Amino acid sequence: MTNILKLTLACYTRLVGTQRAPGLAKAKRTLKWQRDPEGMRLRILEAAKQEFSAHGLAGARVDRIAAKAGANKRMLYYHVGNKDELYLAVLEGAYDKIRSEERGLDLEHLDPPEAIRRLIEFTWNYFLRNPEFLSLLQTENLARAKHLKKSTKVKSMHSPFVEMIRTVVRRGVDSGDFQVAVDPVQLYISIAALSFFYLSNSATLSVIFGRDLLDKKAKEERLAHMSGLVLAALTGKSAALFEIGKMPKPHAAVVQAV
Repeated sequence: MTNILKLTLACYTRLVGTQRAPGLAKAKRTLKWQRDPEGMRLRILEAAKQEFSAHGLAGARVDRIAAKAGANKRMLYYHVGNKDELYLAVLEGAYDKIRSEERGLDLEHLDPPEAIRRLIEFTWNYFLRNPEFLSLLQTENLARAKHLKKSTKVKSMHSPFVEMIRTVVRRGVDSGDFQVAVDPVQLYISIAALSFFYLSNSATLSVIFGRDLLDKKAKEERLAHMSGLVLAALTGKSAALFEIGKMPKPHAAVVQAV
């Protein structure tokens, strides 16, 4: 009798354990999600950045974003919000990332010409490393900055950056390195445009001019050219002075003509 009772109790215990197992597993998954809410939010934003940069706002799908982040739609809406709110969060994150890295350039401790050169090199290389940033900018410009206008964060990110450039320019004028105190916003827009237009149109420009504008040599030439142009405008000196050692050697035909 005792053995029968023991056998019955063991069977009952296994049955209850089997029935509770899915519930326990679900609880463990829930606890893991609750323990790292910021990690989940970051994974959602990274997945969303890739989705929006690849498909634009209209073509992006929330279910693909959730799946890539290892989440579900409920968790996505809980951590970030609806599709438009998610898109704005991605935009704000993209701007915050580049501004944060720019603050680490230590421009205030460099001679003004070298500070500007470093800013040009950083901007160029950042765009090369982060093509999704360019895609996001293009998408939002097509929307006439409709979503960015709703941001309460973006403007405050840019004010310190503008002041950093303004300080470099003023130091350059005071030291005699620069001829005029140019508007820091105009200066940065020019620097960004020299990189942005080249990279965002490289496919068509490569076909038109019959050269691969994204091969290593072409990218080095472009960076040297941009640095020369900007520093020549600021200093009043020849652009060639700032490109020495970085520009390709002239072709034999050019040397003979000269």
